[in-house]
Amino acid sequence: MQRTIYIISGPAGVGKSTTSKRLVERLDRSSYISGDDVSHIPVNGRGKPWLCKETHDLTWKNILSLIKNLISYNYDIVIDYVTFPSEARWLVKELKYSDVRIHYIILMVDKETIIHRDSLRAPSVQMGERSVVLLNEFNDELNDFNNVLDTQEFTADQVDLVVNEILNSNRFLIN
Repeated sequence: MQRTIYIISGPAGVGKSTTSKRLVERLDRSSYISGDDVSHIPVNGRGKPWLCKETHDLTWKNILSLIKNLISYNYDIVIDYVTFPSEARWLVKELKYSDVRIHYIILMVDKETIIHRDSLRAPSVQMGERSVVLLNEFNDELNDFNNVLDTQEFTADQVDLVVNEILNSNRFLIN
């Protein structure tokens, strides 16, 4: 049976975790991979994935291993992580012989919204300027990219509308 992988991406503060957790609840046989949690598996000697290539590569190899294990047990997978198009393409290449569909969804908002949403987080998990840096990096890479879903006008109470768009649209399919 073909399984589906949903990569929920975008800069910090766009609603990746909220959307991912709601999406995983809607799937019959589902699993959830938090890329942030996977990146924190190594404790001592770990670098920040956006600054340390070794940590970045290890994180993605660990995510790939989890995906392969979950697929072998017939789970759909929701990945919640800052995933750029190059990383999504790498994942497609690594899974080309697997019986999976991969949907890549990039949630986006404008700068003011991302700053506001970040300010609503607990101080210990606020990303500050890093949210804006990531927003700019995504904007630089997303020229005419069809996988963007604008969540600007959605509140946390409307996350089901975002999930419905993800589940009912093939425009996010990348393989």
